[in-house]
Amino acid sequence: MKTIHWLLMMVFALAAGQLSAQSEATVQRWFRNGQWRQGLRVQPSSTIDVRSFYIQYHRQPALWSKVLAFLNRADLAQLDTGTYRLTAGDSAYAIISSYATKPFSETRFEAHKAYIDVQYVIQGKEQIGMAYVATAQLTDPYQADKDIAHYTATGQYVVATPQEFFIFFPHVAHRPGIAVDDRPEPVKKLVIKVRVQ
Repeated sequence: MKTIHWLLMMVFALAAGQLSAQSEATVQRWFRNGQWRQGLRVQPSSTIDVRSFYIQYHRQPALWSKVLAFLNRADLAQLDTGTYRLTAGDSAYAIISSYATKPFSETRFEAHKAYIDVQYVIQGKEQIGMAYVATAQLTDPYQADKDIAHYTATGQYVVATPQEFFIFFPHVAHRPGIAVDDRPEPVKKLVIKVRVQ
């Protein structure tokens, strides 16, 4: 039994190493050719860490197919707020929420370790900040039960609209829900939590 376990770990380690070793050109070509999109109508944000996406997608393509299929649902605007299971276990689930965007001072950077965030503004718009965890200052230590830590950081800010989706990996802190031009407005948003592999 130990031998089988060890062999499986070796196969996984080799596969992970091969994924990480892909050239930047190979990774970018895969992302641009868009076969992974499977007819997805929404555009990916230019801020997505393509290499991290490439690695995670290839480790669990069937799971990411479910994630992208949910993101591509034509009825997202009509779905009730709440949690939607994408798998039998806890590998992926979607949360739809409605809220009013907040002033900049009332928002914080957050990051997760167990899950990747796929974020999409279904209706409305909000500003989102992004910063690398490695350059951020921890303000609230990681809480495993909530899979969250908070930070302060100097980040890059973009406006999120229904035209594009974002993916935030554990090494990227994000600061969602910021009112654009300091004008709070209602937003309906989808966040799909995908377990890191």
